[in-house]
Amino acid sequence: MSLVKLAIEGISYSQTQNGAYALILNEVDGDRKLPIVIGAFEAQSIAVSLEKELRPPRPLTHDLFKNFADRFDIVVKQVIIHKLVDGVFYSSLICERDRIEEIIDARTSDAIALALRFNAPIFTYKGILDKAGILIKSNLKVDDKMNDEDNNDPLSDFEPFDDNETSTTVMNPYDSYSTDDLKDLMEKAINNEDYEKAANIRDEITNRES
Repeated sequence: MSLVKLAIEGISYSQTQNGAYALILNEVDGDRKLPIVIGAFEAQSIAVSLEKELRPPRPLTHDLFKNFADRFDIVVKQVIIHKLVDGVFYSSLICERDRIEEIIDARTSDAIALALRFNAPIFTYKGILDKAGILIKSNLKVDDKMNDEDNNDPLSDFEPFDDNETSTTVMNPYDSYSTDDLKDLMEKAINNEDYEKAANIRDEITNRES
């Protein structure tokens, strides 16, 4: 399965969900974007690394990991976002020490924070980008209606990318979900007090069962 290189486009704060941020990754050789919802601490850590002039007085957790790795000659060679399940992205750190390569499981937000500190490239598989890659409309704010990372549903608030559709065509973001998956998503939305989203999912379930 072919890998697609990604670059960090930016971080946007959610005005509707306290403490939630959207990390936007951009396809290097294409137009699709991959939005990933992350927590406040991880967003701060990524922002500090992106802004080279920002120097925290004490090392952040990801800085500590980098210092520890440097001390023991461990290098993070690349980060791969390798799986997407129920809207949650899974990533791996490809590390090397003494010419021995190791693969370490990591949350995507942590993996990207470390990739920045090691100047390591970020990749995902083409199949994941085909499934979750989007074209964000000019009138759509990327910081709207974000959930926390563990309940991330990147298809719920964005227009999915489809090579056979124009960017002005609005598709049903729940077409790829089964009814049982939608019920789980609705329960998560209710637990997160995102009642507008829960209502939309409820309407979709009602339409299917009618």
